[in-house]
Amino acid sequence: MRKKINYISLSIFLFTLISCGQKKAEIAEVKEKKQPNIIWLMAEDMSTDLACYGLPNVKTPYLDKMAKDGVRFDNAFVTNPICSPSRSAMIIGTHQVKTNTHHHRSNRDVVLDSTFKPFTYWLKKAGYTTILGNHSVMNKGRKIDVNFKHEAIGTWDGKTEFGLFDKYDTFEKADEPFFAQIQLVATHRGDWWDEVRSKSEHPVNPDTVEMPPYMADDPAIRLDWAKYLDQIEYMDNEVGLIFKELEAKGMADNTVVIFIGDNGRCNIRGKGYLHDPGLRIPLIVYYPEQFEGGEIRKDVVSATDITASILDFANIDIPAYMTGQPMFDENFNREYVYGARDLWDEIEEQSRAITSGDWKYIRNDTPEIPFDAHQAYLEFYRPAVHVMRRLKKEGKLTKEQAFFFQDSKPKEELYNLKNDPYELVNLALDVKYTDELAKMRAKTKAFDTEMKPVSDVYNPKPMDQTIGLVEWIKTEHPEIRKQMEEGVEVGFKKWGKKYREYLKSLKSEKK
Repeated sequence: MRKKINYISLSIFLFTLISCGQKKAEIAEVKEKKQPNIIWLMAEDMSTDLACYGLPNVKTPYLDKMAKDGVRFDNAFVTNPICSPSRSAMIIGTHQVKTNTHHHRSNRDVVLDSTFKPFTYWLKKAGYTTILGNHSVMNKGRKIDVNFKHEAIGTWDGKTEFGLFDKYDTFEKADEPFFAQIQLVATHRGDWWDEVRSKSEHPVNPDTVEMPPYMADDPAIRLDWAKYLDQIEYMDNEVGLIFKELEAKGMADNTVVIFIGDNGRCNIRGKGYLHDPGLRIPLIVYYPEQFEGGEIRKDVVSATDITASILDFANIDIPAYMTGQPMFDENFNREYVYGARDLWDEIEEQSRAITSGDWKYIRNDTPEIPFDAHQAYLEFYRPAVHVMRRLKKEGKLTKEQAFFFQDSKPKEELYNLKNDPYELVNLALDVKYTDELAKMRAKTKAFDTEMKPVSDVYNPKPMDQTIGLVEWIKTEHPEIRKQMEEGVEVGFKKWGKKYREYLKSLKSEKK
């Protein structure tokens, strides 16, 4: 960004024309122009399932307009398909494996290595007001969810103070320049999905949705997919509310708005997996002062590049530790995005991947752990898993659909995304692609070395209660388990509360 706008020349020109007192005022004005407001909208658990990305049967007018007036990226990828490692990479601007923040919900009591700092530290230092959340979105959009010791509000020194943001929920003229990170939670799996659908004036018709070929065509799965699209439409309306607030406060023109997903959709091959639906995310950047609009970029972008780009927009030098690059710099060049999957709740495994946009390579280091590892999270929040397990037993799945339910994973996977965007044909064992496989394998190993963790501290969050909840429902509430197996979302929070009450009653009886 700095290389496209010659602010230095303007500063020199002002220096030669005006007096010392006037000079200070003019330089301050120039500095203000170099520091636009920045809003980072982060939708949860969402792949490129928007109308502006070509998905039919979903209405997303506000995001479509944002893409029309801004820049849309077609090959943007997160570095981990699970929320907290992905967010850890983004808030530091550095791959989560390198910072030892790659295990989901782990190391929350561990101080971040002094080599690194959250990018909000640099924004604050440059005079930005940093804001978490917005009053107009579901749950106020305050989620942080990163794997190192932190607090939401306060200052940061990385030793005794761990605050990431200055304030909550509102941006005002007095805050300028400001940065706001707003989480759009509606698309995350949650007990609100049915409520959002019931209140929609035009709920998505399950009979008309188009699903990928690795999903079974079943009424329960179609309904679940339609509910997901309902949440996207709800979230799109929240984006509209934020733009309206910017316009009402006279800040729309001098504000960069960035929209992304924190990881892919929560469904088969999506969240938690290194396949395309888990890693590929929507990315739209809106900044009317700089972009004419309607641009579509096909180059490969990592989520950590968004972090570097935010600092670049703010005219802040990119710290040397960041693995992200500013996307609008004329020297931007990324050949691959390196993806990693590690601990996710109670499932300890390791997989690595790289993608060039046209090719994808996955190395499953723990192939003995199947994709469908009967994880508690999947039991509650993926109706398609239950339905397709049954269909597999009945012999009603295609080869492509049954792939997810194999007893083990292939050691290596290689896909030509240009010819096979759904990753249905694994070319890793095809002798015609030996050279491509060797090249991708070597590149992945090089990334392994480059992103070697700074430490081996490993302090995961216990998952005993969640695992116990699933077993309790199986034994004590078989009727609820039957509903789950039929593809009904019974409510994780509802039954989690019942289970906690049950455990509490057991303790009381022992007394």
